[in-house]
Amino acid sequence: MKNFFPVYTRHSGCQDCYKCVRQCPVKAIRVEKQQARITEKRCVACGGCVRVCPAKAKVVRNDLGRARRLLLDPLPVYASIAPSWIAWHPDWSLGQLAAAIRLLGFTGVSETALGAQEVSAALAVDLEQSGPGLHISSACPAVVDLVRKHLPHLVGNITPVASPALTHCRLLRERLGRDVAVVFIGPCVAKKNEADDNPDLMNLALTFAELDEWLAGEGIFPARLQPGAEDRFLPRDAAEGALYPVEGGMIETLRHYGCPDTVQYQALSGLLYVKTALERLDETSFRTPFFLEALACHGGCINGPCLTGVPSPLDGTLAIRSRVSFGPQGRRQSLRVGRQYRPAAAAVAERTEEDIKKALSWVGKTKPGDELNCGGCGYETCRQFAGALLSGDAETAMCVSYMRGIAQRKANALLSRMPSGVAIAGEDLRIVESNEAFANLFGEPWISLRENIPGLAGVALDTLFPFESLLRAVLRSGRDIRRERLAVGKKFLSAIVFSIEEHKTVGVILEDVTLNAARRVQIASRAREVIDRNIAAVQEIASRLGEHMADTEILLNSIARDFEDADGEEQ
Repeated sequence: MKNFFPVYTRHSGCQDCYKCVRQCPVKAIRVEKQQARITEKRCVACGGCVRVCPAKAKVVRNDLGRARRLLLDPLPVYASIAPSWIAWHPDWSLGQLAAAIRLLGFTGVSETALGAQEVSAALAVDLEQSGPGLHISSACPAVVDLVRKHLPHLVGNITPVASPALTHCRLLRERLGRDVAVVFIGPCVAKKNEADDNPDLMNLALTFAELDEWLAGEGIFPARLQPGAEDRFLPRDAAEGALYPVEGGMIETLRHYGCPDTVQYQALSGLLYVKTALERLDETSFRTPFFLEALACHGGCINGPCLTGVPSPLDGTLAIRSRVSFGPQGRRQSLRVGRQYRPAAAAVAERTEEDIKKALSWVGKTKPGDELNCGGCGYETCRQFAGALLSGDAETAMCVSYMRGIAQRKANALLSRMPSGVAIAGEDLRIVESNEAFANLFGEPWISLRENIPGLAGVALDTLFPFESLLRAVLRSGRDIRRERLAVGKKFLSAIVFSIEEHKTVGVILEDVTLNAARRVQIASRAREVIDRNIAAVQEIASRLGEHMADTEILLNSIARDFEDADGEEQ
């Protein structure tokens, strides 16, 4: 069963920031529905996008499950540990590292640097026998894929030997038996591709981060282990091959093995730097053999994307050099693992000038001056972005200037058509933007001034709307304030003061309610007249009721006395 690609996007975490597009030197990122996906045909698995993704949405494939299943097989399983391990955990001894890996179930541990020594010995002979021309090292699988996929015309310039890791796998099988399994462990993501493509030599590739996770999960702490005599590197410790993780280290070993002075050497690190150098290459300029040590990671493998916890590449370099010992100088027999590399370039559609112009027009760029080449979309130039639009690798929403223009036009249209007066001001209470209705509220000279100063930009807002305390309160608290009727000159205005950007930007929406206020006064006055008349009537009624009550009381008292006198006479 084919494994899925070593680097992928966890879509739930992708925040459409395009940082991975900017980082990727081969533009192997396809943005679709605002999600950045890996384009496998273009990707070289350098791991740069994993390192820069702020949302941790770019993920390295985890192969721990496969490694555990491999250890269940009856075949002996050996670990090929990259020489950069000393930079990864300088607090571990060689014996502690070997003991920890053996506790996981591995039969033994060997250092990939042994394979590097074999590669250098073979190349020293090849370079001596070669003619003028460029020779690109095959040590870095990301660089090899860079040439195969993006610079296929230079495939023939890759040195025809396998990488140190694959050579080491062959060495272990030669020394320890054909029926063994080998798992590479190092700082590199691209090694997973190399393992997938060469399962006959390398069964699996793990990163240092995966090994850390595995050890922690099993409760193994190498720094606490007491290694025994069997806890060592097989079949022996490496020597000068341990310099390979350091930029220029491969060249040092070539010279140590007697590579002639007629060969010129150059070390380049950083995938974009390597790509740019090879793209601008003039192959006719070589008069002698020219060996290029090309590494995808800046400073070498000691700065690999999965090498965590190293304070700086310089610290890593010093840690590696502290344990390097050089063997006898000069030529020696080597295990040569030959390898021929073939182009793997994805077909790229030819783009005419008309095609590019058409795509540029999609993002409002119709003349050369519109091409800002700001890089906000992740591409170096607007024309490169246009090519990505045509191939479906990019979306128009990625163009910052285009989206800002759309947003500005929408805001302007909305602002200009609002019947209410609207103004926006900064923390200094100077107007940033206002609509025509705002100036009309205050009449001349503000209407005329707005014709000369678009939006009254820069005018102090509180000179028109003299309620600085309200504006400051909203700036300070971030909470909206509503006032139904504020007297401004001879007018009454209703106001909503609202926060746009807390402590920095405030807005105000005003409506003229003078007519409503006048009507309220008129209605209140008429209501008061009616109330006054009603009160007078009620008072008059009450007065008359009072008089009638008094007469009634006198009459009733007189009748009661008459009845009392009549009763007395009868008795």
